[in-house]
Amino acid sequence: MRYDDFRRSDNIDDRRDDDGGGYGGGGGFGIPGGGGGLGIGTVLVLGLVGWALGIDPRLLISGAEIFTGGGQAPTYQTDRRSSPPKSGAPSDEVGSMISGILGEIDDRWSEIFRESGQKYVGPQIVLFRNATNGGRCGRAQSAMGPFYCPPDKKIYLDTSFFRQVETKFRGCSGNACKFTTAYIIAHEAGHHVQNLLGIIPRVSQAQERAGSKAEANNLQVRVELQADCLSGVWVNREEKKRPGFLEAGDIDAALQTAAAIGDDTLQRQAQGRVVPDSFTHGSAAQRKRWFMVGYQQGTIQACNTFGTDRL
Repeated sequence: MRYDDFRRSDNIDDRRDDDGGGYGGGGGFGIPGGGGGLGIGTVLVLGLVGWALGIDPRLLISGAEIFTGGGQAPTYQTDRRSSPPKSGAPSDEVGSMISGILGEIDDRWSEIFRESGQKYVGPQIVLFRNATNGGRCGRAQSAMGPFYCPPDKKIYLDTSFFRQVETKFRGCSGNACKFTTAYIIAHEAGHHVQNLLGIIPRVSQAQERAGSKAEANNLQVRVELQADCLSGVWVNREEKKRPGFLEAGDIDAALQTAAAIGDDTLQRQAQGRVVPDSFTHGSAAQRKRWFMVGYQQGTIQACNTFGTDRL
C-alpha cells in the first residue's frame, strides 16, 4: 500500500507515552459470568482476538452481542483521564501511517455521505500501549485488540497489535501488512458509519427482543459482515481517488486476514470444532465474500447484510 500522499488526520489522541492509568470509575470491565454458552477456550480466544473487529469488547467476551449481555444493556462509565491528551498527527512511522489511513477514510466517507445530502463526522483514534481508559466503554487493554466505542465515537488501538497479526495470527506477511492495518481500521470505521446511520441502535433493540442467543448472535454476525463490506467500499473509493495506492498482494492480504479471524477458524483453533449458532463475526468465507462485495460494488446499498438469507 502506498500511503505517502495520504492526508494526515490530526484527530488522534496519542497515549502511547502514558503509564496506562486513568481507567475511570469501577475499574473498567471484566469477563462477565453466568449464562454459559461459550466454552472457556472460546472466551479466551475472543479475549485475545477481540480485535476480530468487534464493537465493545465487554460484550464480545460475554457473548459478542452488540449492546446486550444476556439481554441487558451495559452501563457505560464516565470518561476520566489521568493525563492531558496529546493530540495531532503522530510523527513516527506507524503513527503517521495510521493518521494517513484515518484521513483518507474520513475524506472518502465525507464524499459518500455528501452524495446523499448527509454530513459525516469521523471517529477519533486513540493510540495506546498495554492499557488505557476506554471512556464509556471501560478499560481498553492490548489483549482485546482494536475496538470501536459507540457512545464515545472513538476507535481504540494498541499499535503493537498489528505486529501480532503477522506473527501470531499469520493474517499477512511483509509489506502487505500495511494494507491489513488499513483494512482493520476501515472495518472499525465501518462500525462508526453504522452508528451514524442508526444501524447499531436498531440492531441493539432487535437483540433485546431476540428469543435466543443464537438469534441475537445472528444479528451480530450481520453487523460485523456489513462492517467488512463497508471497509471494502472505502477501498473501492480510495482506489478511484488514488489509482495505484494498492500494490500487488494487498487485496489478498486483506482476504487472508479476514480468513484468519473468521469464527470457524477461531473456534476450530480454540476448541477443535465449529458451532455456527455461536458465530458472532461470520465465517472465514463470509468475511472474505462481504469485503469483496463492498470492494467490487463500492456502495453502501450493496452492503445490506440484513436483507439477504445468503451471508
